[in-house]
Order: sequence, then C-alpha cells, then structure tokens
Amino acid sequence: MEQNTIAKKQDNLWLSLYEKNVFSQNGEDGILEKIFQVLRVEKGLCVEFGAWNGKHLSNTYDLIENKRWSAILIEADKTKFKELADNFCGNNKVTCINSLVGFDNDNNIEQILRKKSVPINFDFISIDIDGNDYYIWESMKEYRPKVVAIEFNPTIPPNVEYAQKKDMSVSQGSSLKSMYLLGKNKGYELIATTLVNALFVDEKYFNLFDIKNNTPEVLQSHKDYLTGIFQLYDGTLMLYGYDKLLWHNKIKIRDKDIQILPRFFRKFPGFMNPTTSFFFKLWRKMIKIFEKV
Repeated sequence: MEQNTIAKKQDNLWLSLYEKNVFSQNGEDGILEKIFQVLRVEKGLCVEFGAWNGKHLSNTYDLIENKRWSAILIEADKTKFKELADNFCGNNKVTCINSLVGFDNDNNIEQILRKKSVPINFDFISIDIDGNDYYIWESMKEYRPKVVAIEFNPTIPPNVEYAQKKDMSVSQGSSLKSMYLLGKNKGYELIATTLVNALFVDEKYFNLFDIKNNTPEVLQSHKDYLTGIFQLYDGTLMLYGYDKLLWHNKIKIRDKDIQILPRFFRKFPGFMNPTTSFFFKLWRKMIKIFEKV
C-alpha cells in the first residue's frame, strides 16, 4: 500500500485523495480504481444507466476500455442508444440495451438484469437518472452489487433528509442523507462522495476501508453548491453560500428574491410604531386567509 495511503488511513476522507477523471466528470474514475484495488477485483462486471453514448461523463468506460471489464449499458433515448451501440460494436464483453429503467415490476432494473443472466452479486452499478435514483436503488431487492455509485442532489445540506416524490415525471433529486439511510436499510455503507455521486459498498466489505465515521456530514467532501439562509432581527432574509440556480444557466439568486416580509414591515417587532404594528397584524391575517385557500 502506498505511503500516503498509510498516512491517511485514519482520515475518513482518504478515498477522496484518489479523485481522477479519465472519462468521469468529478473524479469518480480514480476513486473507483482504488475501491476495486482494495476489493481485489481486477476484471469485473459493471452496469450503468442511462449510459448515454457509453463514454460521455461515464463512470464505467474507464473500467470497460482500460481494465477490460464486462458491462451492461442501458439507455432509453433511441438516438443516444444508437450512438451507444455504435461505440461498442464488436466488443463482445459489452451488452447494450435500449430500455427505460423504472421502479415498477414491469420495468425495474432487476427485470432487465435477470434477462441477461447477470450474477446476483456483480461488481458495480452506476445509477444516474437525474431524479428518481433513490427509488431505482430502493427497488433492487434481489441483486447486491459490491459497489454502488448513485447521484445525489449536492445543493441539499448533508444533515437534511429529503427524497423527491416517487414519480418518473419529476426531476428534483434526493439528498445524500436520504441515500445514506436507504443504503443502511439495504445493508450498504457509504465510503466516499464526489461532487454529485455517493459511493457505497456492501456492508461486509466496509471494514476493509478503515473508515471510522461515514456519516454524510463527514463524507460529503464537496460543499461547493450549498446555499443557506439566515434571518436578521427585522425579518430580512440573507443568503450565504452558492447564490445561483445550479441547473438553470446559473441564474443569480438575490437577497431581494427571497424576502417574505414587504420592506415596510421589516422592523424588529418591539420597534414598530402603532401604525406599522396595526397594518402588520392586518397583513398577517390576510396571509393566513390565503394560506387556507
């Protein structure tokens, strides 16, 4: 084992030292390489969906291309799937499937894997469908991949439990905390995160990684996109942290966009004059009426 790894083994974030992109987006390739070194998996089987063209920002292409892994690559979009199939034409270790992966009995990931005779404890699955990732993993009851990479919403603080509505038409994402608790329930342990992906191992391998504290608060290594709000005595709301809409052309969020109280009422209650206090109470009654409608 490398010298710097020995030195960092007591650091819960030691796997983050291996972040490296070959084809991945946020350092997943390097961390996965290290994870499989620890697990002593040299040539395994990976599953990814939606795989796009199999190369673009892929968490599996480095394994397929450079480490000669076998793969099941699933893409729902017909145009992207054609590109996916073209990219792996002639590679008999890669099976490309044009299918929508959902969480119902007729379209869940396990139905697809059974048809391809995938082993129950295959090596790696990458789940990234921009929204319902939580429910896809939840729907896996029989299959137990050794390692799971799953996308979480990096704008949600690590202490917040939030899972979006179970609806394929909704794309909101879920928090790392919710993924962590789901993993615990399924017998998996969080061992690392990148900017948007959480990496889990089957709990029987967890001790190999010598991580003493794997809570989201500790292992969410990147906090670049966290946005917070605090309150001033007069009711003014102030933003701190990331001040843009991450997925909507980086539109700026301004303090004035989030105010609840009209400027006229932004005074510490004890300092309101009788006139302001009267109108504030009237305004509050009107708000309560509208909240009931």
